[in-house]
Amino acid sequence: MAGTWQLQEAARLMGWIMLALLGLGSAALLWLGGVSRSLWSFVGAAMMLGAAGYALQGDPLLPGHPVAANAEPIEIDPALTELRDSMLGRYTAEGAYLIAADGLTRAGDTRNAVRAVLGGVNKYPRSLALWTGLGSALSLHDGVVSPAALFAFRHAAGLNKEHPAPPYFLGLAYIRAGDYATARPYWARALELSPPEQPYRKEIAAQLARLDAFLAAAEQARGAAAAN
Repeated sequence: MAGTWQLQEAARLMGWIMLALLGLGSAALLWLGGVSRSLWSFVGAAMMLGAAGYALQGDPLLPGHPVAANAEPIEIDPALTELRDSMLGRYTAEGAYLIAADGLTRAGDTRNAVRAVLGGVNKYPRSLALWTGLGSALSLHDGVVSPAALFAFRHAAGLNKEHPAPPYFLGLAYIRAGDYATARPYWARALELSPPEQPYRKEIAAQLARLDAFLAAAEQARGAAAAN
């Protein structure tokens, strides 16, 4: 009995040491990457939450076992993430909530992805990036551009009527829902609002051109079907 207790204590001590090393390593990476200090508190809070869970429930001697996922993973196009970052920024306090939502979405947990962005909105209620992200998260969770998602996108647009992100990502939400014709004017508006010097303008123009080609081909196919 004493030997087992000593083994448990030694294993638990090693767990705390590894947690401390992980925290130091994370801090070093944030510093070397030039990340804003406002983001450090977000990472620190996550580490403290993990430490609290380990202290309450951790048992290093429990045998491991495979855990089945309870949701289908969702692939996020890295190019779209880069486009969003170039339009809205990445290494910011608000961006940290979008990054967290991305991770949850990739795991198929769209409900908690919405909650993650809502947490950011509660802290930064005038953040265009977070309201736009909330519209995207809600539309992914609902599978359509629901009234709640539309409200979030419109609120984001109201915060800055000259920013291309809200109409672009609202258009993208309609594309994902299969409503291509409705998406078209939003992408056209996003292109109109994109400054000529911004690199994302060229990408939006290319996507709009592909959408126009698709809509033209679909209209031609409908005409041919009607003629027959």
